Amino acid sequence: MTPNRIHPILQLAAALLLVAGVEGRTWTSADGGKTFEGELQAYDAASGKVTVTLSSGKRMNFSQDKLSAEDIAWLEKNGGRSGGSTTEVGELPDELPDPDGEEADMSQPVQVFILMGQSNMLGFGNAGALKGIAADQYPYLVDDGGNWNVRKDVRNVFFCMAKLRHNDWLTAENGNGGGKFGPEIGIGNYLGHVLDAPVLILKSCVGNRALGWDLLPPSAVGTGSGGKSYQGDSESSNRKVNEEVKKASGWYAGLQYDQDVGAAQNALKNLDTYYPGAKEYEVAGFFWWQGNAEKGKGNVETYDKNLAFLFNDLRKDFNAPNAKFVCATLGEHDKSATLSQKMFDFAELPEFKDQAAVFYSKPVAKGGSGGHYGGDPDTYMKVGEGMGKLMVELLSK
Repeated sequence: MTPNRIHPILQLAAALLLVAGVEGRTWTSADGGKTFEGELQAYDAASGKVTVTLSSGKRMNFSQDKLSAEDIAWLEKNGGRSGGSTTEVGELPDELPDPDGEEADMSQPVQVFILMGQSNMLGFGNAGALKGIAADQYPYLVDDGGNWNVRKDVRNVFFCMAKLRHNDWLTAENGNGGGKFGPEIGIGNYLGHVLDAPVLILKSCVGNRALGWDLLPPSAVGTGSGGKSYQGDSESSNRKVNEEVKKASGWYAGLQYDQDVGAAQNALKNLDTYYPGAKEYEVAGFFWWQGNAEKGKGNVETYDKNLAFLFNDLRKDFNAPNAKFVCATLGEHDKSATLSQKMFDFAELPEFKDQAAVFYSKPVAKGGSGGHYGGDPDTYMKVGEGMGKLMVELLSK
């Protein structure tokens, strides 16, 4: 880069300066000739890749060698702490052992994992039937006497329609507060085993909601990516959560996103209510199991784009620029099904390399997603375990 020829990325950045009041820092080009303001979203020290968000919401990806020596030094010092998990990740065992019954190391920030989607994420696994197979297939769920094990290092919290349904330590006896369970049991046990830090599984979802409409992310406004478009001004209708949303007289695209995200955000504002004794937290990852509601709504073809909007918006709304993302396909779908393929297309985007992954559910699923897999406990456990393992792999990178 020379004083007379600035890289196009920095030209764009310079033209889109952050407005006053937006958090960010001033960056300088390698030749010192240009500056721009932007908020660091991610930094990969191994590859030198930098991701910065401008005030327009546009994310820029570029190599650190386009920046000044001072900026690179700042990245090396601070980039690794820009919002991702800072806790050590242990190795995945071939078989999970029984939990040791000990509390987590509370000197570390709580590692929060947000679970969203629709009814199968909510959970219809039959806990009674699970107990009949646990000793043989999932021995870490029960003790030698056949009683349910309780993880004292993983808190399981569930909101539905912004109402608290469950808040307790993780046990397969009661995953969703109604005597049934979803993928949180497999997810929580794997994360609890590999992380020394306390783990909070924070699930916020309800059934029969389409990503292309009810759960449409904020940055999808006006893009034509969904089956329908937002109604009204995006700032007034989309970003108001909590009481305004609850009292809304009409449904608007994205309202369910606002409700689900708003409930999780409010829970984190009262952290010690949901993880006793906790003082700090980091949102380390997101899980997503959804898709059945997209059928017939014209949203399948844009599912990859909407997943990208979703992941980026969740990172922004939870101030978690380095958080990872794991989704799962519908159990009845082959990889070649359009919806499945769109999920894999999303995860394979260059900007999400080592950031997102897809669990292929068909080999372990019994029945179809629309019938909640008949409540089959094996399906819900294997999908949860598969998603949990993928998250561990992402966190280890």
